[in-house]
Amino acid sequence: MAELTTEQYDRLERAVIDKKRIVIYRRGTEYIVIPNRLHLVGGRERIEAVHPTTGDRMTIFLDEIDSLQVIN
Repeated sequence: MAELTTEQYDRLERAVIDKKRIVIYRRGTEYIVIPNRLHLVGGRERIEAVHPTTGDRMTIFLDEIDSLQVIN
């Protein structure tokens, strides 16, 4: 994915704070998750999230996603 725009990044940060669901497409698969943390590890930004139904934890690197959308 190309870098996020300022607006997209602001929405993602707000979703982390407000515990709003986000939709992520990565390698042809859609994930709907609740982001818990956004941080930098080894020079790569990643989202630590939880699947809202199963409670499974997921780590998603921003440079691996095809698209991202915050659900209002």
